[in-house]
Amino acid sequence: MSDRADRAGWTPPLRRRGRSDWATQTPTWREARPTLIDDALKRASARPSGNWFVVGASRDVRAGGPPCGRTVGGTEVVLWRSDTGELRGGPGACPHLGAPLRESRVVCGTLVCHWHGLALDGGPFAGWEPFPVHDDGVLVWVRLDAVGGEEPSERPVVPERPEPGGGVDAVFTAVGRCEPQDVVANRLDPWHGSWFHPYSFVDLTVARPPLGDADDAFVVDVSFRVTGRLVVPVRAEFTAPEPRTVVMRITEGEGSTSVVETHATPLTAEGAGRPQTAVVEAVVAASGRRGFALARAAAPVLRPLMRRTAGRLWRDDLAYAERRWALRSTGRFPG
Repeated sequence: MSDRADRAGWTPPLRRRGRSDWATQTPTWREARPTLIDDALKRASARPSGNWFVVGASRDVRAGGPPCGRTVGGTEVVLWRSDTGELRGGPGACPHLGAPLRESRVVCGTLVCHWHGLALDGGPFAGWEPFPVHDDGVLVWVRLDAVGGEEPSERPVVPERPEPGGGVDAVFTAVGRCEPQDVVANRLDPWHGSWFHPYSFVDLTVARPPLGDADDAFVVDVSFRVTGRLVVPVRAEFTAPEPRTVVMRITEGEGSTSVVETHATPLTAEGAGRPQTAVVEAVVAASGRRGFALARAAAPVLRPLMRRTAGRLWRDDLAYAERRWALRSTGRFPG
């Protein structure tokens, strides 16, 4: 390290760890008690959501672009933007003869049905009633009171993130055959990290499990594997601010204040025999390092890489969630 680096107090983000074998890790199954995970899941499930559901990435609904269609809890939803960029949303079926509005066009901020030309500006019309929607700058949300069944709230529970413009965000979406609680349970089991994802995580230790309602965070020490024996050690906290969201926040180490938000959105109606849940994961990476400005400038290039990393993890984690649902649905869940 140069004298200049010493004066600046610079430290490299990477650490070189000794050689180790996957099978020589300390087993974590004793600490990953089913009752502890289940209690954390119950506390999360009891928190209010205000009937808000994450639909997708803000940048996927573009001003001047086509409408975005989703199905949430068995309800068709269509989203688009006005000519000034304001988010609009409502039922996905045209009130005239039921055309799929997700396949229609947006003309000067107005949604125009491609079957017969019925135009919707986002306000009530001919029995079509808009849904409350919210754009938090990274994700878009829709409020569906008939699906959520709770007391509605004016705004969703949006996790605290790095300062706007100070991070690089990417949103990954995948769909699994399970229910939202299975996705949330996966995230409330940090003990599986080094065993199930050795290509990404090593040296994982749960420094403190949740102690109850007053202290409901999993505090985890873990190293993110970069390549081979090079890792980035951090301390992170896992919390569930509402029933369908789990947030991992880096509290110490490289990228402090960065967050990974996992949102589980039901696609099928409650009680469906073959449930489907969308995992919408938002990664908002931040760093106090001077060179991070270059990362922000290169965000369009970095986002596909960030989504690819999330996709690799969720290939395995959806298998976990789907297995959990399969066992629960047949009464064989070991917990």
